[in-house]
Amino acid sequence: MLKTYLAAALLLALPGVATAQTITVEKPWARATSPSAKAGGVFMTLTDTGVPDKLVSVASPVAGVAEVHRTVEQNGVMKMLPVEGLDLAPGKPVVFAPGGYHVMLMDLKRQLKPGDTFPITLTFAKAAPMTVTVKVEAAGAAGPSQDMHSGHAMHGTPPATKP
Repeated sequence: MLKTYLAAALLLALPGVATAQTITVEKPWARATSPSAKAGGVFMTLTDTGVPDKLVSVASPVAGVAEVHRTVEQNGVMKMLPVEGLDLAPGKPVVFAPGGYHVMLMDLKRQLKPGDTFPITLTFAKAAPMTVTVKVEAAGAAGPSQDMHSGHAMHGTPPATKP
């Protein structure tokens, strides 16, 4: 039994053997909603710095349902469609921004007001689930307030696509 524990400890200590996984979440933010709104969006940048992974689900206590969506054009009409898992490649940031990927919050349980914050939990295929704090910006915001002039939050935004 002791040999099993020692072997496991040794494997974890060897470089390149353990499957260390690191995913960073930068500047999670949401647009404010009206008091009667039933939906909202969350935006951020995810960067995988470990092994390839996949974002498989999202959840937040402010919404009955949370899903990853992408904006697409179908027959001249812009639509937001759910994404069944989003691949994350090491070193390739995935930007969630208006007009591209985003977390769709449906059946909102409360209004999202500028300056408020709320948690969102990201669940991955390999990495441990991660809960981050989302800051609510103004209703028409194009990005997080601290990043409005640098353009960093908008870099790499995937364009709307045709299926």
